[in-house]
Amino acid sequence: MATSSPSDNVLRHTTVFLSETLLQSELRHRLFSVFLQSCKEMDLGPLNLEVETIENAVSTSSSSIKSTSLRLAEKTLLSFSENQFSSFLLSLVYTLLRRPVDAALSLLDVFYIDPSIARLEIAPIVFEELFLIHLIPILEWYNDQRSKIMSCSISLSSMSVEQASELKELERQYEEILDENCRVFAGYFKEVLQAKNGDMLIDPPSLIVLQRNEKSDSFEFSKDGEMINEEFGLKNGRYNPIWTDSAEGDKFKLNKSSKNLSKFPSFYPERVSLKVLTSQRSSTKSKPLGNSNFDSDHEPCSSDDSNDRYSTAFKEDMNKRMALLNTRQRQYANEKQPILGESSCHPYPSMEDYDNMKSSGKNTPPKDFVCPITTDVLEDPVTLETVQTYERKAILEWLERGNATCPITRQKLHNTQLPKTNYVLKRLIASWQEQDQNSAPVQTKLNRCEAEYQPPAPRSSSDCTISELRRAITNLCTTEILRESEMAVLQIEKFWREGQMVDIQTILSKPPVINGFVEILSNSVDPHVLIATIFLLSELGSRDNGVIQTLTRVDTDVEFIVDLFHKGLLEAVVLIYLLRPFIGNLAEMELLDSLLKVVISREEDLVSMFMKPKACAVLLLGHVLRNTEDERASKIVKRVTSEKVVEAILGSLEAELVEEQLSAVFILLRSMQLDGRCRNMIADKAELTHLLESFVESDDADRFEIIQFLYELVQLNRRTFNEQVLHIIKNEGTYSSMHSLLIYLQTALPNQCPVVAGLLLQLDLLAEPRKMSIYREEAVDVLIMCLRNSDYPDSQIRAAETLLALQGRFSYSGKPLIREFLLKRAGLHRSDSNVAKNDIRYLNNDSQETTEEEEAAKDWERKMAFSLVSYEFGLLFEALAEGLKSKSADLFSACLVSATWLVYMLTILPDTGIRGAARVCLLKQFVSIFKSSRDTETKALCLLALRSFISEPEGLHDLTNYVKDILKGLRELKKSSTMAVEIFNLFSEERESSADMWNHKEIALVDCSINGEVSSNVCFRNKVFSGHTDGTIKVWTVKAKGLHLLQEIRDHMKAVTSLVVLQSAEKLYSGSLDRTVRVWSIQDQGIECEEIHEMKDHVNNLLVSNSLSCFIPQGAGIKVHSWNGSTKLLNQQKYAKCSTLVKGKLYCGCLDNSIQDIDLPTDTINSIQSGSRKLLGKSSPIYALQVHDGLLFSAGTSLDGAAVKIWNTANYSMVGSLQSTLEIRAMAISLELIYLGGKGGIVEAWCRKKHNKVEALQTGTNGKVICMALDANEETLVIGTSDGRIQAWRLG
Repeated sequence: MATSSPSDNVLRHTTVFLSETLLQSELRHRLFSVFLQSCKEMDLGPLNLEVETIENAVSTSSSSIKSTSLRLAEKTLLSFSENQFSSFLLSLVYTLLRRPVDAALSLLDVFYIDPSIARLEIAPIVFEELFLIHLIPILEWYNDQRSKIMSCSISLSSMSVEQASELKELERQYEEILDENCRVFAGYFKEVLQAKNGDMLIDPPSLIVLQRNEKSDSFEFSKDGEMINEEFGLKNGRYNPIWTDSAEGDKFKLNKSSKNLSKFPSFYPERVSLKVLTSQRSSTKSKPLGNSNFDSDHEPCSSDDSNDRYSTAFKEDMNKRMALLNTRQRQYANEKQPILGESSCHPYPSMEDYDNMKSSGKNTPPKDFVCPITTDVLEDPVTLETVQTYERKAILEWLERGNATCPITRQKLHNTQLPKTNYVLKRLIASWQEQDQNSAPVQTKLNRCEAEYQPPAPRSSSDCTISELRRAITNLCTTEILRESEMAVLQIEKFWREGQMVDIQTILSKPPVINGFVEILSNSVDPHVLIATIFLLSELGSRDNGVIQTLTRVDTDVEFIVDLFHKGLLEAVVLIYLLRPFIGNLAEMELLDSLLKVVISREEDLVSMFMKPKACAVLLLGHVLRNTEDERASKIVKRVTSEKVVEAILGSLEAELVEEQLSAVFILLRSMQLDGRCRNMIADKAELTHLLESFVESDDADRFEIIQFLYELVQLNRRTFNEQVLHIIKNEGTYSSMHSLLIYLQTALPNQCPVVAGLLLQLDLLAEPRKMSIYREEAVDVLIMCLRNSDYPDSQIRAAETLLALQGRFSYSGKPLIREFLLKRAGLHRSDSNVAKNDIRYLNNDSQETTEEEEAAKDWERKMAFSLVSYEFGLLFEALAEGLKSKSADLFSACLVSATWLVYMLTILPDTGIRGAARVCLLKQFVSIFKSSRDTETKALCLLALRSFISEPEGLHDLTNYVKDILKGLRELKKSSTMAVEIFNLFSEERESSADMWNHKEIALVDCSINGEVSSNVCFRNKVFSGHTDGTIKVWTVKAKGLHLLQEIRDHMKAVTSLVVLQSAEKLYSGSLDRTVRVWSIQDQGIECEEIHEMKDHVNNLLVSNSLSCFIPQGAGIKVHSWNGSTKLLNQQKYAKCSTLVKGKLYCGCLDNSIQDIDLPTDTINSIQSGSRKLLGKSSPIYALQVHDGLLFSAGTSLDGAAVKIWNTANYSMVGSLQSTLEIRAMAISLELIYLGGKGGIVEAWCRKKHNKVEALQTGTNGKVICMALDANEETLVIGTSDGRIQAWRLG
């Protein structure tokens, strides 16, 4: 027969006692008084306060106040020096907090610290239920020794002085042994409760006995236990209380029952009257407990043998009744449930006077069944604290007459309130009456509140039903005909549902019956039979853990159940839930499809069981998700997030079972975290009232999951909807959500605090920020504390991420959009901006709704930023500045975005002096990051913050000191950010001369004169390609300290006149005087020729596109060569000197100083500048043309006063010129500068905006500059000269 586990047994008895104590105020006050009397020497001031706390908690109806006060009491008691009173108060506190294991451990501490007061005064019922059964050998030993001492005396008054002294010494030793063994078994029960596996078998400890120390002639405690073991035949010094189920146990039972029942002592040692000891003091030394010759020192005073004082018939009668007592006690222990109203009286009858019983016939009741006052058979027996049992009416009359003592023992009663009925004794009386056919029936009257303890109905009325049940079980377990087994299952189910038999659970829980049910599951195909079998196994398993252990002994049994669940037997989910602790990995059993079917099923379509199948499915689904890694969990979530499943799980938020609510919370939380697209639907349909009320009653771990769920729930892409949900969280439920969050925040773990604080702050901001708010101040203070606490890196990151979410803008999937909005405000046009636009789907075509949402978002952003920056005069900026120094990339990134947002918001909020505090904390940090970072977005964020600082004169003045540090970054960012252009221009205007903003540093000078002139060059990524007049092409890599040669190749037969890179194809094209164009693939270590095109003419100034190439031939005109082989000659009347190709238009600079615009698709030629005659016999050709930002730059001689002219390509009007005296041969243009190279090795840098020269670069040579090129970042300038030099400068 399956039994409850040891830990369940301990929990049941301790919980019943503590619950009864809390329910009965008078009992509770009496126990407090006992403790106060036993602890007089201690300072009990704090404990008296905690007594008041417990009393208030018992009487209060407010769960939040109750929980808060009890947690404070717990902390106080834990800090108090350990004693029996503090441990007892802790057990009551834990019981009120619904922590039964901790309560039991504290109560056991009372037994360990002061076992005497615990078993005699405080919890005698717990001592009897838990400890006494282990101490039976000691009780037997005590009674034997007492009988030996009393063998010569008729009564206590006739004892000799020596006998009285020995009896007193025996009782003292007996008390000490009980105390020591109480401590040992208290430790054993604590070990049972603290075991990780509650079903793990832990052997009881050895009994401790007294043994004589030969050296000191005194007694000492020993764990050997040999004397008791030898006397009672125990093995290994342990007594097994479950002796009724084994052969050895039966033997022990017979030995016990064969002893004279007078040897079985009362539960507490009887006291020897002090009157016997008044005349003399004992001079006799104590004897060892196990000394079998202890009574040899005394002469027998009677010739009658004490063992033969009773007739054989009487002994047999006692043996039968003792066996019946054991049977009934075991039956009662199995049937008894941990009900709060369980009796607090002693469950065992007093056996003290069994040896005085009469054997006057079959109808004479045993003396224990008779009230000593009325002398009638007991109808409503009550057992007092003196272990004497009386009829309730009789003892009540005795007390009402003013008596306060026990009528038999005359001991003073500590409590005159009668305990509940002794139901064990009452059942024994009923059993005796059933067996005694001639005895008169005894009328019993029970109160309605005691109905659950009524003795079972006479068996004669259900003999037929039990016979049918046993026949059905026989058919189930033995027949080989499947149909008979199936009919047996249906019949057993009928018996169970009718509930007519008390013992049906015990009968059905046996392993052979369970195995018979499993056989049905593996062979039957009848759905009704399968459902009935699952129903019975689930009902039995929910009541008896042994059934579950039987099912899990064979792996195939579990597989049958899971397989049936897969095949559509949805009710099997309940049994699988019960088997969950014994199954390895549920996630690997592919239960998802079936679980989802149960979740979306209607309740009326499934069989009603002890637990709803849907609740089990939700609990199992939560268990699977909780124990699955993110990658696999994402796949599960995709299945869960279908609308029907989410709606069904949302219904579990209103479930009566708190565990189901919490599991639903976890499922929805993971769904939002892994697939945020369901967030809006969850927020729209979730009913939060029940969940908010469960929050107060849950433990800390479950509370945090609820908070995480609510925190995720308010990350919606519509600001107005977000605030609606926040109002529901704030106002729904019986308790104040904000107060509950504040209380939890004060005790939350470091990594939980940011989320709790973030939610609390959002609830507080539903109203316009006030000057003082305890919720806001506590929340912001916690966020700052977490940001600065480097001992908890995870907490720091969570705090920084919480600040990002507080801005209030989210994508459809719940991702904070603060970074995207800030980059947009910084004027950075991201290539993937369409991704963000696609993710922000909360706005429709209704412009009114768009405006409404945007206004709500701006209002929230303003209120939140004000609350954060105004706390402690900008203390948050100091924490963010520390975060920007962190080596953690996640923390740095989140702090950067948060700091940028708050600094930007300072320009919108009214100035209260906080801008200066922010500038002091963050200005230098932003400059440093802007200077060192290579990430464009990081630079843009810093730029937005710096722009906010320079909106004030003080900020502009402070930032001027860092101009040189940020100029380089500004130049890089000007290509992608309009704000960078704005700030750059601002600094240019602020400086007296723009020349001091430019500084070029020479980084390389290479002599390649051996290869002739450097006739052409081009930059691509980190490489420079140079072409030489001997036909050589060289590949260089650009490094910080110069140019490093990667490759040198000479495939052209004559001078390489042109090099050009086609960016889209990553190809290098080279034109040469050998009449060929070669196509090269660009690789990491150099170039490799792929194609050769024969041009049939010299190739000068080569230009390429995807479909064609253009070059200047040896004669007049410009040749256009299509890559498919066709060639045409354009502008044949002109001799071209230079050209450039932009978007299908070819610009030509000619020998006669004219400039033409040729539209290649139509061959239309437009004149930009007319040619001129030779001046002083010299021609004035156009040497270089460049098109940049819609402007055409032409460079020639300075004979007409303007060496460089700037034209508008839209209308061919001249918009500017550079007054250079240089004879220009090459030109390169960046966003800010125009580089001119000419004769004498001179290179000039001119400002594009102001058209003034800012710097002249010295080449150190007299050779003319033939070619110039800029890298992609426009930071490095590379030139080639006629004397074979390659020189490079980098813009500082």
